Amino acid sequence: MAACRLAGALGLIFATPVVAETAPPSKDSIVVEGNRRVDAETVRSYFRASPDGRFDDDARDAALKALIATGLFEKVSIDRAGERLVVHLSEAPVLDRVAFEGNKKVKDADLAAAVEAKPRGSLQRATVQADVGRIIEAYRRVGRAEVSVDPQIIDRGNGRVDLIYAITEGVKTPVRQIDFTGNKVFGQRQLSAVIKTSATHMLSFLTGGGVYDPDRIAQDQEQLRLYYRSKGYADVSVPSAKAEYDPATKGFTLSFAIDEGPLYHFREVSVTCNVPGMDCDKLRALPTVHPGAVFDGNALDKATELLAIEMAKLGFPFAQTTPRLTRDTATQRIDVAFVIEQGPRAYVERIEIHGNTRTRDYVIRREFDIAEGDPYNRTLIDRAERRLKNLNHFKTVKISNRPGSAPDHVILDVEAVDQATGDFNVAGGYSTVDGALVEVKVGERNLYGTGKNVQATFTYGQYARGINLAASEPYFLGTKVAAGIELFGRQNDANSYQSYGSTTYGARLQFGTPINEELGVQWRYSIYNQNIRLSPNASGLTPSLAVRQAAAAGPTWVSAPGSTTTYSTLDNTKSPTSGIRSQLSQDLAGLGGDVKFLKTTEDVRYYKSLNSDLVGMVRAQGGYVTGWGGQQVPLMNNFFGGPTMVRGFAPNGFGPRDLTPGTTMDNVGGSAYWATTTELQSAIPGVPNEYGLRATAFVDAGSVFRYSGSTASLQVANKNVVRSSVGAGLTWASPFGALTVDYAVPLTKAAYDVVQPLRFSAGGF
Repeated sequence: MAACRLAGALGLIFATPVVAETAPPSKDSIVVEGNRRVDAETVRSYFRASPDGRFDDDARDAALKALIATGLFEKVSIDRAGERLVVHLSEAPVLDRVAFEGNKKVKDADLAAAVEAKPRGSLQRATVQADVGRIIEAYRRVGRAEVSVDPQIIDRGNGRVDLIYAITEGVKTPVRQIDFTGNKVFGQRQLSAVIKTSATHMLSFLTGGGVYDPDRIAQDQEQLRLYYRSKGYADVSVPSAKAEYDPATKGFTLSFAIDEGPLYHFREVSVTCNVPGMDCDKLRALPTVHPGAVFDGNALDKATELLAIEMAKLGFPFAQTTPRLTRDTATQRIDVAFVIEQGPRAYVERIEIHGNTRTRDYVIRREFDIAEGDPYNRTLIDRAERRLKNLNHFKTVKISNRPGSAPDHVILDVEAVDQATGDFNVAGGYSTVDGALVEVKVGERNLYGTGKNVQATFTYGQYARGINLAASEPYFLGTKVAAGIELFGRQNDANSYQSYGSTTYGARLQFGTPINEELGVQWRYSIYNQNIRLSPNASGLTPSLAVRQAAAAGPTWVSAPGSTTTYSTLDNTKSPTSGIRSQLSQDLAGLGGDVKFLKTTEDVRYYKSLNSDLVGMVRAQGGYVTGWGGQQVPLMNNFFGGPTMVRGFAPNGFGPRDLTPGTTMDNVGGSAYWATTTELQSAIPGVPNEYGLRATAFVDAGSVFRYSGSTASLQVANKNVVRSSVGAGLTWASPFGALTVDYAVPLTKAAYDVVQPLRFSAGGF
C-alpha cells in the first residue's frame, strides 16, 4: 500500500510538465518559406504576440499587413499548421534600372524626380501604376494631356529586373476656350489681351499659341488681379482659375472667376515717419500718388519703392514703408497713409540661385539693388523679382527667404526657370511702297545666357532689298547703360510713286540711359552713305531738276550724333488701351561727313479705354529740319508726306512738288511737317478675340511744307495746304506680322497731290 501511495505521488509530480504542451508557441514555431534575400529572422520580427503570449488571428493579420507594407514581397500568405505558423513568401524583384523611352519634351532627370520607383529598390506594382499617373501629370504641366505611358518589365534573372516606362508623348494639348465670369467693367477681349494664355485657332500651328500650361495660368490669374488694381479696383480678386479637359474636343476650357469690386479714387495721401531722426519732409514730395486721381496699384508700388530707396540714401536701410489704405465705401474714396517704421535689423547672408540651367548667375544678380551683406529690404527684393520677370528670359521667377546662420541673417532663395529665347521668323507681305516682300529674321535674346541680344534681318522685295545686323548689351561695362550697335544697308528701286532709286548703308552706335521706369534717353551716333540713282523712265519724262541735282552730287556721307527721349505710361506696348507715349528725337549732322543739318521730330500718342471693347487714340506729330554752316538739307533727308501722316494719300503723295512741265513732277520734300489723328479701335462683334481682328475708324489731318532747296529753273508748289481724310480700316495680328487694310477718303488736298484711298500692307517690316 505504501508503495502504491508513493508511486501515485510520483505520478502526480511527474505529470505536471504536461502543461508545457499548451504553453504559448515561441517564434521558433514560425516557419518561413520562399525567402531568398530576406532573412527568416527579419520576417519573424514582424510578428507580435497577443497579451496572453499567443499568436492569435489578430497578431497574424497584423504581421501579414506589416510584411506587405514593406514592399519587399509580391505575395505574402500565412497558414496555421497545428501550433506552427507557416509564412509563404514571394519576394519582389529588385530594380536594376529605371529608364524612360520616347520622351523628348520632358527630360529624364525631371521624370526620375517625379517617380517613386528607384534603382536598387523593389518592384511594386502599385508604385508602378502610381508612377504612370505622375508621369502623365508631368506632361500635363508642359501642355500635353494626350500622353500615354506603358510600363515594361524586363527580367534580368536572379530576381533582378529593369523597369522601362515607354512614353508616347502625343501632341500639345490646346486651350479651346477662355471664359471670364463676374467681369462687368472690362470685356472678354480686353481681359484676353492681359493674360498670356490664348485660345487656339486655325493659325495656332504657326504662332505656337493656345497651349495649356498650368504655370502660365497661375501667372495669368495674378496678371488679371494686377490689371484691375491698376485701373482703380482696389478690392478685386480672382479667386479661381479652373481648367477642364474635354475629351470630345481634346482640349481645355479655362474659366477665370473675377470679383471686381467698386471703382475707387485717391482722396488724402500722407507720409508718416515713426523713425527717430528721420527728416520726413524730404519724403513727402516723393510719392507718385495724387489726390483725386483714380486708384492705381502700380503707382502705389512705385511710391513705396521710391521711399525705400530714398530712406536707404538717408542712412535708414532698415526702415520699412507700409501703405495703409482706408476705404470709404460710401464715397468710393481711399485714403493712403505711407507709414514708415523701423524694421528688424536683418542682413542678406547669401543669394542662392537655382533653376537657371542656361542663364548665368550674374545676369540674375545684377537685377538686384541689394547684394550679399546688405541690409534686408523686402521692397527692393520685390522690385528685383518684377525686373527678372520683365527680362522675358525665364518661364517662372520666385524669390523667397529662409533663416541664415544667425538670427539677424537671411538667405534669399531665387528660383528662375529658363525658357527658350531664340527667335526665327519668316514673313511674307506686300506694301504699296515696297511691293511684294519677304523677310527672314533670326535672333537670340539671351546669347549664351549672358543677357545679350543679337538679331539679323534680311529682306528681299519687288522694290526694296536690305540687311540689318544688330547686337545689344543691357548692362554695358557693368552699368545700367544699355549699349547697342547696328549695321544696315538698303536699296530702293524706282516705282510708281518716285522716279528714282536710292542706296543707303552705314552703322549706328547707341546707348540707353533710364531715368526712371517711365522716362529714358537713348544717345546714338549714326554714320551712313546715301545716294540717289536715276532710273530709265518708261514715260519718257525727265526726272525733276531737284532730283537730277541730288543724283549729280553723288554719294554723300552723313555723320550725326543724336538722342531720343521717350516717356511712356502705356499699359501694354503691343496693344495699348490707356496711357501716353511721347518720343522727342534730334539728330545733328555735321560731326564729320559731307552734310550739315539739324532734324527734330516729336510724336505723342494718347490712349483711353472708352468701354470694354472700344479704345480711343489721339496722336500728334511734327518735325523740322534745317541746314547749318551755309549748307542746304539733302533731298533724301527732307520730310515726304504720305499715308503714315494722312491716310488716303499715296506714298510721297503730298508736300512740295516740282511741277516743271516735261518732268516726272517728283515730290521734292519739305523741311517741316505736322499731322494729327483721332482714331477709334474696336473689336469686331462675333469674331473670336484670338483671331486678332480689330476695326478702326479715323480722321487724319496734316501737311508737309517749306521746301528749302534751290528753286532755280524749278516750278515748286510749296504751299502749306492742309490735307485731311476720313476713313475706316481693319487690322489683323497675323502670324506674318500686322496686316492692315485702310480705306480713306481725302477731304481737303492740293490739286497736285496724289491720292490712294485703298492702302494694303502686310508683314512685320
